[in-house]
Amino acid sequence: MRIDNRKARYEYNILDRFEAGIVLRGQEVKSIREGQVSLSDSFCNVDNGEIFLIGMHIANYIYSREKLNPKRTRKLLFHRSELNRLIGKVSEKGCTLIPLLLYFNKRGIVKLQIGLCHGKRQYEKRETIKQRDLEREMNSQKF
Repeated sequence: MRIDNRKARYEYNILDRFEAGIVLRGQEVKSIREGQVSLSDSFCNVDNGEIFLIGMHIANYIYSREKLNPKRTRKLLFHRSELNRLIGKVSEKGCTLIPLLLYFNKRGIVKLQIGLCHGKRQYEKRETIKQRDLEREMNSQKF
C-alpha cells in the first residue's frame, strides 16, 4: 500500500527527500492498511528539536471502540544527526518539509517520505503543465 501526495509534487520544488518513522496507534496502522488516509494539506513543523506531522487525515478504524482525532499531530522519528541537519535546512528562508509518500517497508513498518521543498510560483506551475503535455504528445507519437 502506497499513499502518494501528488498535490505536493505540483505545488513545490523538491530539493531533497528523507525517510522517517511515524508514531501511530494500532488502529491507525489498520486504517492505513485499508487505505483510509490522506496526505493532502499536511505539512511538518519543528518544535523543541523534534519534527511533527500536522494535518494528515487517518480515518478511525471501523471495528475499534476507541475514537481518535483523525487529524491529530503525530511525531516523526529520525536519527539525531539527520534531525539536526533537517532543522538547520528548514530554518533557511522559504524551505519547508512536506510529506510525499506513505508506505510500508519490507518488515511491515509504516514509513513516511518527506521532502525538503521550496514553493513554486504561478509561472513555474504553468511551465510544469507545459512540460507534462509535451511529454504526453511525444509518447503518443511513438506508438
